[in-house]
Amino acid sequence: HYKSTAEASLFYRCTMAEPSSDKVIINNPADIAVIVGYFIMVISVGIWAMFRTKRGTVAGYFLAGRTMTWWPVGASLFASNIGSGHFVGLAGTGAASGIAVGGFEWNALFIVLLLGWLFVPVYLTAGVITMPQYLKKRFGGTRISLYLSVISLFLYIFTKISVDMFSGAVFIQQALGWNIYLAVITLLLITALYTVTGGLAALMYTDTVQTFVIIAGAFVLTGFSFAEVGGYSALLAKYSSAMPSNFSSMDPQRYNISPHCYTPRQDAFSMLRHPTTGDLPWPGVLFGIAIVGGWYWCSDQVIVQRCLAARSLTHVKAGCIMCGYLKLLPMFLMVFPGMISRVLYPDEVGCVVPEVCERVCGTEVGCSNIAYPKLVVSIMPNGLRGLMLAVMLAALMSSLASIFNSSSTLFTMDIWTRIRPWATQRELLIVGRVWVLCIVAVSICWIPVVQAAQSGQLFDYIQSVSSYLAPPIASVFLLAVFVKRVNEKGAFWGLIGGLLMGLCRMLPEFWFGSGSCVFPSYCPFLVCGIHYLHFAIILFFCTSVLVLVVSYCTQPIEDLHLHRLVFSLRHSKEERKDLDWEQEEKGKRARRESCICRMVGRFCGGGSGSGSSSQAHEQDTEASKKLPDISEDPVWKYIVDVNALIMMAVAVFLWGYYA
Repeated sequence: HYKSTAEASLFYRCTMAEPSSDKVIINNPADIAVIVGYFIMVISVGIWAMFRTKRGTVAGYFLAGRTMTWWPVGASLFASNIGSGHFVGLAGTGAASGIAVGGFEWNALFIVLLLGWLFVPVYLTAGVITMPQYLKKRFGGTRISLYLSVISLFLYIFTKISVDMFSGAVFIQQALGWNIYLAVITLLLITALYTVTGGLAALMYTDTVQTFVIIAGAFVLTGFSFAEVGGYSALLAKYSSAMPSNFSSMDPQRYNISPHCYTPRQDAFSMLRHPTTGDLPWPGVLFGIAIVGGWYWCSDQVIVQRCLAARSLTHVKAGCIMCGYLKLLPMFLMVFPGMISRVLYPDEVGCVVPEVCERVCGTEVGCSNIAYPKLVVSIMPNGLRGLMLAVMLAALMSSLASIFNSSSTLFTMDIWTRIRPWATQRELLIVGRVWVLCIVAVSICWIPVVQAAQSGQLFDYIQSVSSYLAPPIASVFLLAVFVKRVNEKGAFWGLIGGLLMGLCRMLPEFWFGSGSCVFPSYCPFLVCGIHYLHFAIILFFCTSVLVLVVSYCTQPIEDLHLHRLVFSLRHSKEERKDLDWEQEEKGKRARRESCICRMVGRFCGGGSGSGSSSQAHEQDTEASKKLPDISEDPVWKYIVDVNALIMMAVAVFLWGYYA
């Protein structure tokens, strides 16, 4: 222990081996040409999609006219999920603790099949655009849908947008030497260009292009990484000894840093770890991840919106299978390269001494987040470094653009229409675009908190916040779809009770800090001692019990209100009397418009006058009366079912192999 900061700094300068500070900045013509070419390609695709699709109606802008085939649906599901947070977060956690974090990806293979086979058929027959709309039709009233809209926007800002912006900026900071906030703002402007103008169709087509860019670039880096480390067998042998060299000349006791803080885990190559002492205990990996994944894949607006845009249920299922196969790849394209990065650069990636970490990556809690960017700028040749920066930009922008579109859908359709029920089509479209600017501003302000949370491991931060807030939503959606007896009172009080339980865990953790190996948290064990994945399991079952108890103690909902809103009645042909019968439109106002307003309207795809707004409204009304047909061609149904079984067999084999 030191008497002063100056004494500590002097000791570090005199005795510690300095990590390499040489940065390979991407500034050569080959890299720049690749990056510029990529941006031209993406913007061109976005502009092409903008003029190819109908953007003047709510269905056209938010659901791409329900015309998408299976391959853009699958590619968009994958690209929307795989943001820059995955490259930085998965690789960082892999570098810090091994392959168990890949369980988050491989669990999704099973959950995404539940989405296509069980949940989407109900959402389609319900005829909804957003998930709060489904709960409003299912239960009636407004408080549940309003709650879901607000909590979903909260989760978007604090676990998705801010995380993706921070992780993308980490990469750009390593590669280009830019200021972190300058990099974020530049990317946001480019992303907003095709998000605001093109609608969902533009996003899905650009997502398809970017999926190929992401996979191709990640495969190239993985090949270079394994060649550099000496192959898979060399990784198995070298990872256990990938420790910072500066500890060789120091007494760890003098720093009060336990050896396990910088020594790689002995179970690094095991997916299923000890149920109490493991950093990712196996009950949480198998069940806790499934619960959080159930919320994300089966009830989150960003994901479900892509499926609702498909032209038929068969295309939805085929898209889910394509996404599932693609979800096999992150373990090999992100987690293993992160571990290789720790082997090659243990002083930087494996850093734990606060002063050294501050110098290497700008934060004291650890530098595992730079594992993937460090690999890119150090081992990739000219031109390919530019490709990998393009990959990161593709992941960042596709994820951000998807969240922007979905969050504007939620705010516009479920919150703004309550404030102004008489709003015209064009007003709704413009409000959705303005809302994007608001959430971006809040997300930028939240980046410093993301930077320091969960020992600097980005993926753990994302999953921990989701584990505190998402299980009640997953419980309510699961029961709403499969249990007719669940009613509005049970669902509402289940959500409120689950939220209070989650906040009782989340708020103390943010107040005391999640802690790190060097700086342990002083949060009481009774509150913060339970692993966040175990807490997700407990929270899910407590919420489910509360929902069922309250529902069975109150009046049930009659079947005439439930036709095509629950799984058992999805094929019902009887007329449904919706519980949300209240008219949202209380009046229309004719407004005279200036030339500037008409130009803005045309640019945003909202028409040029009240006439076009009225016409668009009539088109949406007619479209809403034609509920999507969920019948399937027997041949194609058999084909997608067989592919689903094959994919599950592959997933089970990989789980068993790495268990």
